[in-house]
Amino acid sequence: MKKYMSLLRMRFISGIQYRSAALAGIVTQYVWGFMLILGFKAFYDADASAFPMSFDALVSYIWLNQAFLAMFMPWITDTDILESIRDGSVAYELCRPVQLYPMWFYKSMANRLSRAVLRCFPIIIAALFLPRPFKLLAPSDFGALSAFLLSLFIGFLLVVAFGMITYIITFYTLSSNGIRIVIIGTVEFFAGSIIPLPFFPENIRKIVELLPFASMQNVALRIYSGDIIGIEIIFRIVLQLFWFIAIYLIGNYLMRKAMRHVVIQGG
Repeated sequence: MKKYMSLLRMRFISGIQYRSAALAGIVTQYVWGFMLILGFKAFYDADASAFPMSFDALVSYIWLNQAFLAMFMPWITDTDILESIRDGSVAYELCRPVQLYPMWFYKSMANRLSRAVLRCFPIIIAALFLPRPFKLLAPSDFGALSAFLLSLFIGFLLVVAFGMITYIITFYTLSSNGIRIVIIGTVEFFAGSIIPLPFFPENIRKIVELLPFASMQNVALRIYSGDIIGIEIIFRIVLQLFWFIAIYLIGNYLMRKAMRHVVIQGG
């Protein structure tokens, strides 16, 4: 475990050096967040009672979605891992005295965390000082904040574990572009990144909320905004934990199978 934590620390320190890219990302996400809020506000001004979330909850959801974008978006991948599979240099990593799956898992965690840390705090702080109804509201109490942080962490682990399956599938293809396009579109839509899940038709929403995608960012952001409360918080967090363990075990199995049967591309 110590060697994997050292790897995470080194990759994290390397990632936070890209401050100019982070600044550009902050400006882009802040502007995009405002555009989304203004777009939804036009509909809410027409008939706010027709929507399943209060406008304040929706605004908080959008700002948190932008703040933690780098933690949850499926299009953020570790290009070093994909390149090592494509050119065959993964063979050198197999010679190291570490297991490949946890090594890549921690590298992916560091890659996402380093980007998120540089961006989330400026966006959150700025959003907290905006005038209503455009500001990010604080959670209702300490319990909601604690549940949000726990859910955020488990959702983050689930995203990383799901991303590992993308890397493993790349062993069986000449290019990862096709599978990545499919995964990006599927995850973004069903995780509530494009449209919050409460806006889905009720029959569809009940099914979608049981899928692993809904346990990524959806749960944490809705706990913070107050859209998920009471005993439902416990159920959603337990479901998140279930999906993380399941996806992690599936990824480990697929990795072992790939190591036994796949010929490394490029060598």
